[in-house]
Amino acid sequence: MADDMQEFFADNAQWVGQGESTPVLDPNRPPRPPRSRKDMRRSRRKKQWARRMRVIVAVVLLAIVAFGGWFAYSKISGIRGAVQQQRVQAADYPGPGTGDVQFTVETGDDSVHIGDNLEKAGIVKSSEAFQQAVVNAGLESQLQPGTFELKYRMNAEAVVKILTDSTKAGGFLVVNPGERASAVINQAAEISGIDKSEFQKIVNAKGQGILPAEANGNFEGWLEPGNYNVKGKKSASAILKDMVDKRIEKLDSLGVPTGSQRERVLIIASIVEGEVNRDEYYAKVSRVIENRLAKNMTLGMDSTVAYGANVAPRALTNAMLNNASNKYNTRINKGLPPTPINQPGDSAITAAMNPEPGDWLYFVTVNLDTGETKFATTAAEHEQYKKEYEQWEASH
Repeated sequence: MADDMQEFFADNAQWVGQGESTPVLDPNRPPRPPRSRKDMRRSRRKKQWARRMRVIVAVVLLAIVAFGGWFAYSKISGIRGAVQQQRVQAADYPGPGTGDVQFTVETGDDSVHIGDNLEKAGIVKSSEAFQQAVVNAGLESQLQPGTFELKYRMNAEAVVKILTDSTKAGGFLVVNPGERASAVINQAAEISGIDKSEFQKIVNAKGQGILPAEANGNFEGWLEPGNYNVKGKKSASAILKDMVDKRIEKLDSLGVPTGSQRERVLIIASIVEGEVNRDEYYAKVSRVIENRLAKNMTLGMDSTVAYGANVAPRALTNAMLNNASNKYNTRINKGLPPTPINQPGDSAITAAMNPEPGDWLYFVTVNLDTGETKFATTAAEHEQYKKEYEQWEASH
């Protein structure tokens, strides 16, 4: 009510005389009629809106000031970071370095660990310099395991170029899926400098103290694919044990059953690995093997015959294919071969445990360049696919 009265007097006040400071009512002029309550409420809302607008403007101005302060702080922080980065980069040798030193990067080492070891060895001036050089080059994932020929007091950037070049890595044995144990052992002896006879003694002793009982004294299939620093090992026994231990660890992680089932899985997986070179076919080949075993058919796998004859599959002759004395000749002898025929990888092992559902009994790779493989349920269908392979073979 008080606000309404003030508005009434304000609307009806008239100035009488110039320069007077106080409004008075002119007694000769009739007062204006009072405004309606609706008009007075509208007036009040306008004033309230004006007050809100003043508050909003003040808040916006404060936000602008705050943003400007944050932006300035960010710029200053960025400058400080750049200065710090320059300090890290400055803690480096100009190179090219002096003398010769061998430096080993273990499998799984990251740039921090490598940088720390380089600094301790006197190869780089600081671990930070090496780490920064790796980041600048964008090569964090390209650091190679192996033993490298470096120099003392090298420039960090030059070290990064060497440690990311696989052709300069030495001292490491690389075991690939599908490799035979004999080839792995030959490479291990050559790279480590340990006489091959030391490895052969262990093989002849059936891996006593190294192989699990289910391996039946045979290393085939029990050497885990991967990279191994064999130059850092002092004995053939240590090298072979490292590979076998990692194989057992991997089989456990994949959930492969223990005991005789574990050897069976490795045998089937090695055949799968030896027959096709594309993961998409592994589970189908596994199914073919199981289907033929269930029907008491011979497996008829060239990979097993070639293993027993100690040749590559494409080097097989008719005499080898018809040699019944070869225990690995699955064209003649029924059932699985006596042992695995190579070191199968994870995908082949998984396929051996989980064959793809199907009634296939045959398969043939029709293009050895692409690895394209076709599967058949009947002998007649299989013969058609064999002709496709023969045509490919004739054109190459």
